[in-house]
Amino acid sequence: MRVSDVLTSKGSRAVFTIPPGATVAELLDAFALHDVGALVVSEDGSALAGIVSERDVVRKLRHVETPGQETVASIMTAGADVLTCSSVDTFASLMSVMTENRVRHVPVVDDGQVTGVLSIGDAVKYRMGELQFERDQLSEYVAGAQ
Repeated sequence: MRVSDVLTSKGSRAVFTIPPGATVAELLDAFALHDVGALVVSEDGSALAGIVSERDVVRKLRHVETPGQETVASIMTAGADVLTCSSVDTFASLMSVMTENRVRHVPVVDDGQVTGVLSIGDAVKYRMGELQFERDQLSEYVAGAQ
């Protein structure tokens, strides 16, 4: 099981991005528009500059007087601090990154370009599908053996 399998099962490889100079007000609009909890921060729409999540908004702006005027760059996780994976990584390694680092979104980066974003929900849905398939296979095996 590879990260590419999870991306395929997800159905959409759309990567929603926002520039680092965008305001938090624009960020909130983008979260609502795309119905996502995190956006890739990128100047050109494909190179990873960072990631920004709903958690960043809550944690970093709770004591700011005018949070909507702050920039995405001021609250995002940037550069080398962004936890990423590649499409050839194992599903188990993705789950380890998410669990050990308590992150809910991991950009998929191949050849320096963001090719997808996986959420903890995507990972759980994929694993549940696998478990359902295994259960069905075992049920058919047991039924056939009788």
